[in-house]
Amino acid sequence: MSATGRPERELLPPGGTARSAKGAPVSATGRPALEYPSALREGGPVTAPLLEVDGLRTHFFTKAGVVKAVDDVSFRVGKGEVLGLVGESGSGKSMTGYSLMGLIDPPGRIVAGRMLLGGRDLRALSPERMRQLRGNRIAMIFQDPMMTLDPVMRIDEQMIEAILAHERVPREAALARCRAALVKVGIPSPDERLKAYPHQFSGGMRQRVAIAIALLNNPDLIVADEPTTALDVTIQGQILYEMQKLTRETGASLIWITHDLSVVAGLADRVCVMYAGRIVEEGTTYEVLTRPRHPYTQGLLDSVPSRTPRGARLKQIPGMTPSLLELPPGCAFRERCPHAGDVCAATPAMRPIGDAGSGQAVRCHHPLHWEAVA
Repeated sequence: MSATGRPERELLPPGGTARSAKGAPVSATGRPALEYPSALREGGPVTAPLLEVDGLRTHFFTKAGVVKAVDDVSFRVGKGEVLGLVGESGSGKSMTGYSLMGLIDPPGRIVAGRMLLGGRDLRALSPERMRQLRGNRIAMIFQDPMMTLDPVMRIDEQMIEAILAHERVPREAALARCRAALVKVGIPSPDERLKAYPHQFSGGMRQRVAIAIALLNNPDLIVADEPTTALDVTIQGQILYEMQKLTRETGASLIWITHDLSVVAGLADRVCVMYAGRIVEEGTTYEVLTRPRHPYTQGLLDSVPSRTPRGARLKQIPGMTPSLLELPPGCAFRERCPHAGDVCAATPAMRPIGDAGSGQAVRCHHPLHWEAVA
């Protein structure tokens, strides 16, 4: 067990495979091979919640109607825990992250729910207090690092500004922290790189700088919005390795937003699967990816190429994600679900799975593998 209370496991080598204490392989970038760290396979301890989200609803009020981008989302993130938020484009993953950061602009707004960070309700904070918290106690890594980096400012100026916005420290001390942060994310020749501009970095290096900026003030929670999607698989593996190492060293909690199940297979402790603005399944990474209860989760797993025999056609989920302006009544997935029945015309509630307090739940009238836990 690590000092942060997370299950102990070897760090993933860049682009490669790690092994748990009992020798189970864990893929960082290639395949969810249905083998996971032994501590997760055995359940692992549930850490005290750092973040509690209850009934979050974020809606966009447009001329065409109300878009329910996030609709009744609830989850917990423990101290030092990595939570994977998974789903197709348009499922509400990124909007959940932006809601946590207070980055929802008109015509969108949070209409209901609580977001407690260390017991403090983020919705109750003033814009100025939220600005002080953002980048300090809670930080975000965007999919495009140029959303973080100013193209006309040197890296050292941007990093020092991120520190001085929250602390009054000598410039020399701030510069030393910037240098240490670049070393921490694996950037060589930090003194030279600090004097460079963003356009002088590769895409992977820019993303490392963005991660370093997010870590400058030692945040309690980091929200990573698909930060490796645009990178090649080798660089993706390196960044996943750095993030796993950094969360262990700093004890920070991490929400990793992605559509890639192979990423969360080797990185996350727990997974929440989102569809049409709602969480439809949640649980430990091992349970969700080896015994999915929701047909949508099963469809995502069946779409992974490594699970299809050589020469066979890839499986896919029929149809498309429904428009959030015109969601069908009842279960939002029923038009695409092979198990749908008359009962699916009623909206399903989240149903707990297994022992009380395990955190396993599914939103479905016909959950898969239910006989194993009933």
